[in-house]
Amino acid sequence: MNTIKLIMITIAAISVSCSSNLKHADSTPKNKKLFMDVHNLEPGKVTFADVEKAHQKDLASQDKYGVKFLKYWVDEAAGKVYCLADAPDSAALSHTHGDAHGLIPTRVFEMTDGKEAALQPNRTMYLDIHTLGAGNVTAIAVAGAHEKDLATEGKHNVNFINYWVNEKSGIVMCLSQANDSSSIVTTHKEAHGLIPAHVHQVKQGQ
Repeated sequence: MNTIKLIMITIAAISVSCSSNLKHADSTPKNKKLFMDVHNLEPGKVTFADVEKAHQKDLASQDKYGVKFLKYWVDEAAGKVYCLADAPDSAALSHTHGDAHGLIPTRVFEMTDGKEAALQPNRTMYLDIHTLGAGNVTAIAVAGAHEKDLATEGKHNVNFINYWVNEKSGIVMCLSQANDSSSIVTTHKEAHGLIPAHVHQVKQGQ
């Protein structure tokens, strides 16, 4: 009888433990999405050091909204900041920025990304932007174009690192390292003919 009671108590304990674990798993945020937000600040009025300080405030606030900031890029000359993050939705990303330092992004794009390549040491980094128009681009098509970029990049000493695409808005962002912006434009032109609307020299933080 004592043995039977012990077995029943053990089963009950395991059942409670499993139930507790399931409740904990259900409370974990699911289906996070990838976003790139854009801050359009005044040209020449933003420094990488200032953005780094603001980013630390973002990191301190991100858990409140289920956000995880991954990387950011700063074009000091143009006054632009780009932040890459996982989040449940775009509102969570804006709320995090608002609570952290009050700098709300001008635009937030839900993105699909590619496979990231390694950085090369001591090289200048660029973020180029293709504005192809709503409904005019698919993630599959961009993946194909990126493969063509990779096949051509060595000719112009460019190192394409990754890309992000928003099909709804027709926005494609490509991150690369190069000697100058014209090398990136030339590579895109020879690879597939899609010329970026903007090329920003950036510094990366994370």
